[in-house]
Amino acid sequence: MAQTENILTIQNLYVSYGTTNILKDINLTVKAGQTLAVIGESGAGKSSLALAIAGLCAGGATGTVCFKNQNLLTASQEEMRCIRGNDISLVFQNTDNALHPLYTAVEQVTEAIMLHQAIDKSTAGQLALDTLAATGITGELAGLRPHELSGGQQQRVLIAMALVNNPELLLLDEPTAALDPLTKQEITVLLQQSAAGRACILITHDIATAAELADTVAVLYGGRIIELGPARTVLKDPRHPYTRGLLRAYPNMTTVKDLQGIPGSMQHDLPGCPFQPRCTQSLPDTCQASMPALTLTAGRNLACHRGGIVPVLQITNLTKAWDERLVVQNLTFTLYEGETLTIIGESGSGKTTLAKTIMGLTPLSSGEIRLNGNKITERKLDFYQQVQLVFQNPKEALSHRLTVCQLIKEPLDIQNIGTETDRVTTVQQLLTEVELPATDIFLHKYPHQLSGGEAQRVVIARALALNPKILIADEPTSALDASIQAKIIKLLLNLQENRGLAMLFITHDMALARKISDRLAVIQHGKIVEEGPAQLLTVNPSHPYTRKLLAAAARFP
Repeated sequence: MAQTENILTIQNLYVSYGTTNILKDINLTVKAGQTLAVIGESGAGKSSLALAIAGLCAGGATGTVCFKNQNLLTASQEEMRCIRGNDISLVFQNTDNALHPLYTAVEQVTEAIMLHQAIDKSTAGQLALDTLAATGITGELAGLRPHELSGGQQQRVLIAMALVNNPELLLLDEPTAALDPLTKQEITVLLQQSAAGRACILITHDIATAAELADTVAVLYGGRIIELGPARTVLKDPRHPYTRGLLRAYPNMTTVKDLQGIPGSMQHDLPGCPFQPRCTQSLPDTCQASMPALTLTAGRNLACHRGGIVPVLQITNLTKAWDERLVVQNLTFTLYEGETLTIIGESGSGKTTLAKTIMGLTPLSSGEIRLNGNKITERKLDFYQQVQLVFQNPKEALSHRLTVCQLIKEPLDIQNIGTETDRVTTVQQLLTEVELPATDIFLHKYPHQLSGGEAQRVVIARALALNPKILIADEPTSALDASIQAKIIKLLLNLQENRGLAMLFITHDMALARKISDRLAVIQHGKIVEEGPAQLLTVNPSHPYTRKLLAAAARFP
């Protein structure tokens, strides 16, 4: 069979349960020999998609699900019984419901054969034993009932049942969800072998399984496909904010940054983009107004009005000289919405000069700074509404003459935002957000009455007062003890998660950088010598200076 032949073509598929639309305008094709993984949170509609294809969906389904030129949505029940288990096989998520409690493993598979093949029971039984053996169920295991088998063994029986009639399309609905890591690894290898040469759809929230098995990944959210493309492209370089959120929330051995969730919860039948209530870069007038079309962007199909994760700060050939000495030389990098890019290097490498130059605290010698695509030539009030700096030493960053309330409120006073009552209310909300007391006693404290950790939280609250989208954090924990440092870092990650902050984090500490960063830019003598994903640069750096920083990082013996 030709590799380019479409085995399954889905067009404009809608599935509804009562008045709720679970799947909306699904368009997919699956070719012979291709494995398509459909990933997303629980409730996205993944299992409904598998059930609709198999003709088992309890809800109403409209559109076209074309299997080898036959629309399965208009097929009769008798036609579907002939197709299901023969041409299309489904491996269910819940083995308890999929296996008959009174049948042995070999009887389960034999029954699947007898339903579709005109052969005697003895021949069918032998074929069942051979198929079970191919999945690792041999000897006395074949004669055991489901309750006598482990979860992994039950899953192998289901796979044998699905394969025994040599289907052209294999539907796998969360086939590894309830398995321990070693059993999951074994089942994944078995599924790789089983899917070879067939069209296969893998329904899963397990991103590692999708990465292992799939050629193509479709990201489903709120019943719609929002990102679709080659598995390696989508999972290595997600462009939709939701896909990035899924990957950030998934624990795996190649991730170095601490896990981050996605604020809020999924809702169905919302106007506009289904992700917009949880999206930190949404534009109300645009994203709430209409559903973005799935269009080809950066090597994959993407449904996003903003074209995917947007760049918020672009630095091009930035150079800063003090007299004749070049401190920063031709720095070029991009900071994206909601990410943490860490600038790392030893003292004197130009890190703080970079931060001050971006903030306009010292003029650049040459180069270009763009904020949200607009070139910055001078710093006006609206610039500081979008970009704020957290200084290294909190006690030096806070005026000793002002109270906590006055310090945090000052940016609102300068920008003349709200009434005095509104500003004090905002101060109290910010203190709560940075996990400080919003009491009158604390509001009237002065910096010298604060601990180091409290002072740094006040600095962060002050930086957040204008609700910026970019936070430049210049060694924000270097003066703190390890316990307070950990709390401040966790606070910054939580703020990033909830507010969608893009952070330019500056540090000399590689061990810290790997816990907070999405990407690293290594700076030496004012030049970026290496840049890339944090997991790559902290595991397999290419530049000698990066390796030197890694070798000097804190380790316990």
